[in-house]
Amino acid sequence: MGNKPVKDVKGEKEEISMKIVPPLDRAYVRWLARDLERIHGFTPKNPRAIKPPDHYVEFMRWNGWLDLNLDDPDLAHLFK
Repeated sequence: MGNKPVKDVKGEKEEISMKIVPPLDRAYVRWLARDLERIHGFTPKNPRAIKPPDHYVEFMRWNGWLDLNLDDPDLAHLFK
């Protein structure tokens, strides 16, 4: 009994996991600003748009996460 050595399997692919942060929606940012004001009594006067780093945007384009079809029937209720 005891620990057995790990077998070296040839041909295994090495995986790289990435965590992608999606863009923040406006409702969340408004909620966060109200929460900060309530807790700390501070609200930024000129909040600036948050832009993700370019390599995030490029990765999201590769995976088709930035593609949006405005004629999609599943999204029609959002544009009424």
